[in-house]
Amino acid sequence: MLLDQSSFFCPTRIVMGAGSTGQLRSILDGFAATRVFLAVDQALLESPFLADVLATLRAVGAVFEIFSEIEPDPHDTSVEQALALCGRLKAELILAVGGGSTIDVAKAVAIVSTNGGRIHDYEGIEKFSTAPLPLIAVPTTAGTGSEVSGSCVITDTARGLKMSIRHASLNPARVAILDPLALRTVPPHVACHSGLDAFVHAFESYISRNANPLTDAVNLHAMRLISASIGPMVANPENAEAALDMLAGSALAGIAFGQTGLGNVHCMARFLGAKYHLSHGLSNALCLPVVARFNMIASPEKYAEIARAMGCAVEGLSRMEAAEAAVAAISRLCADLGIPTHLAEVGVREEHIPELADLCLGAGYNRWNPRTTSKREFEELFRQAL
Repeated sequence: MLLDQSSFFCPTRIVMGAGSTGQLRSILDGFAATRVFLAVDQALLESPFLADVLATLRAVGAVFEIFSEIEPDPHDTSVEQALALCGRLKAELILAVGGGSTIDVAKAVAIVSTNGGRIHDYEGIEKFSTAPLPLIAVPTTAGTGSEVSGSCVITDTARGLKMSIRHASLNPARVAILDPLALRTVPPHVACHSGLDAFVHAFESYISRNANPLTDAVNLHAMRLISASIGPMVANPENAEAALDMLAGSALAGIAFGQTGLGNVHCMARFLGAKYHLSHGLSNALCLPVVARFNMIASPEKYAEIARAMGCAVEGLSRMEAAEAAVAAISRLCADLGIPTHLAEVGVREEHIPELADLCLGAGYNRWNPRTTSKREFEELFRQAL
């Protein structure tokens, strides 16, 4: 098949490996910044891991302020509070140590610090042109890939909707440190939900209408790493090998999905999460099995490759049988990790489905999802998941 013109790039320098946070001092020296705004997960404030980061900042003589009032699926009000503190500091650099929510707030602050206005002004694709403040990101969960992706997601509290702010070249962190030692204190349910979020990024990016041979290679390996490592990491956060594979898989998917777009899983999860106050990772996991089956007929060859990447024995199977094996493997992965099998278990109500379907249709994910989806089909997907 002849592809439309496409491109692939990753503007982030990635440093990885157990103890790689020890390279922070030399990374900071490369920016020659003395005033550092530090965005941190609140749960890390008393951790030895953060203590080492703070010791490094003091050792290089940095003046810094810490902001930790960051909720899951962060709100615009948190961005405004962080921005005010960053402005008073006159920060030259932002350092984010935390999960996707913390990194997203750091990215939003970086954007508004140099472009002015409010984060709401930049909702959409490439709505700003001035480079944000430089950002170093140290993810402490393996899920969003925010450290390398071109997007950040902030909840508009007035509208009750999540805003996606996207810029493939200007929004990723300048440097990402993937240190599995940073994941040792992640609660099992967070590791599970964030890890499945990473899997969905790779899965939807792989089957996207905008996929290309380079993103295909990246996403297949991401799914291979994540599907093999998520169980061991959830079971034992001290498993540094599994944690590093999860961080690498999450980053690979994060690099790719910003260039390909995502699909119906993220579309449905976006509005479910906002309406029912569910975590982003859980919302994705709840929608994944039904959407995986719905999209199968649009790309059975790719589904067969997904089955292989997930360790399924597909030799001798027909194309559709191999594709079915991928759907079964995805459903089994969610079940093995204890994801609820019905939306009703987390409070979703039948009467809200038409409203949710309307929002999904208006969000424009048909430009990326491999199977064109009508409002009626969105309603049916929600009902199948209910």
